[in-house]
Amino acid sequence: MATNKTPQTMKPETAAKKLGVYLPATPEEFRSNPVTREQLNELLSSPPEWLVELRKNGPHPRSEVARKLGVSVSGLARAEMNDAALTTAEITALLEAPPQWLVTERATQAEVRAENTRINERKAGQRILDEEKARTQK
Repeated sequence: MATNKTPQTMKPETAAKKLGVYLPATPEEFRSNPVTREQLNELLSSPPEWLVELRKNGPHPRSEVARKLGVSVSGLARAEMNDAALTTAEITALLEAPPQWLVTERATQAEVRAENTRINERKAGQRILDEEKARTQK
């Protein structure tokens, strides 16, 4: 007895997030239909021209804007850039002549990364000490 499996689908919002693109900038056909796992894999393995262009020039989703600017999404929110879907050219312009909020947020992000590195190194050192202690107690 054969069973008919229905393909796994996702909302266009989810597919756009997985593709790293800004949903409103995608073609209407993409925005209005569910995307199957097979279609997503095909888009990832051989992206159509519209996807290549969006990834290259934008507009980019907030998470990608934050990554390219070297700040957190929260940093964009603090700068009141919540709805900003910036193009690559706009991001480049911000990086070439950074406003004060961008300088501040990049410094904050650097501090956070340094603190996370310090904490991770401390945890790794403690793990080594704990393993050594356990080994000597055997």
